[in-house]
Amino acid sequence: MPNDTELILCPVNLRHAKLDRSAYNEAVSMAKRRDAKLLVATVAPEMERNLNIRDSVGYWTQKLDAFVATYRPDGLDVETCVRTGAVHRQIVKLAEERGADVIVMESANPRIQDYLLGTTASHVVTHAKCSVFVVRG
Repeated sequence: MPNDTELILCPVNLRHAKLDRSAYNEAVSMAKRRDAKLLVATVAPEMERNLNIRDSVGYWTQKLDAFVATYRPDGLDVETCVRTGAVHRQIVKLAEERGADVIVMESANPRIQDYLLGTTASHVVTHAKCSVFVVRG
């Protein structure tokens, strides 16, 4: 059976003090099983709350690269990407631009416990043209 999955997009939120790697770990496993490339992305805010951060994209690129270096899976083609803007829109846009076959992402929003899915995951599931694998956080 031919492999139909070439690119897996895994957005990570590096802003949470306790970063849950469940979705990342699942994306790594899926990429290995399907012999696919893994695109790990984060979305930087357009306006930083921390006024000491002058280059938001540069700052978050360093953080994302450090995250991937710390948890880099052996034998897997991994690329990183930092976008700015509304998280839910940028994930969908990036998946479409890059032709992602599947998005693997967290569902939890730590400030909103009563939703079935977090607002970001809900938007991505509704608007993405590819499959979305949602990992409960």
